Amino acid sequence: MMKLKQMIAGVICIVALAGCSALERTEPVRTPQTIITQHVTAEQVKSAIINAGQGRDWIMSEAGPGVINAVQNIRKHSVTVRINYSERNYSINYVSSVNLLASDGEIHRSYNHWVNNLDKDIQKRLAIVAATPAK
Repeated sequence: MMKLKQMIAGVICIVALAGCSALERTEPVRTPQTIITQHVTAEQVKSAIINAGQGRDWIMSEAGPGVINAVQNIRKHSVTVRINYSERNYSINYVSSVNLLASDGEIHRSYNHWVNNLDKDIQKRLAIVAATPAK
């Protein structure tokens, strides 16, 4: 009987730890909203966004004026975001995902890394555009 209780306690501990592990892998969905301080055109912002995304293997497609859809596929994971932009700002908005534990405003932490890296690369490209003298 004592062995059975120990086994049950062990199973409960394993299940509890596995549950905690899954929770640690998720974070609140990040939605970067970046103000552009450089003097650039909306066309330059669009180009910076597309080039930054392609540099990180995002599939970028124009969805209309001031809107770009982006898809990231890594192994068995996929995410779609919508990037709204103007010459003054841009935002990266979560749309949908596959195999990223998305639920109740939470998502696998990898999503936030991907979006953060995309945001940083866009900012870098905008800085380069602003620093390049006009021809």
